[in-house]
Amino acid sequence: MKLVPLGDRVVLKQMEAEETTKSGIVLPGQTQEKPQQAEVISVGPGGMVNGHEVKMEVQEGDKVIFAQYAGTKVKVDGVEYIVIKQEDILAIMK
Repeated sequence: MKLVPLGDRVVLKQMEAEETTKSGIVLPGQTQEKPQQAEVISVGPGGMVNGHEVKMEVQEGDKVIFAQYAGTKVKVDGVEYIVIKQEDILAIMK
């Protein structure tokens, strides 16, 4: 099944947390904070959203940083995704 976002929404797949710190300390699963970095899986068409023209600035495959509590988590075929508005994406990592 493929998620196709509407309007100015974007589907993200969150990147996995590091299991070892730079100094070599192994972190158990509960203490790991999920990173606010994700890969763009699918992008909506943009267009007129709430009376404003929205141009989509991200594309599939981009690595992005997003706002911590933004979006809605959904699980499809056992994989967790985040559906988020483009305005909640803070930066594209290049």
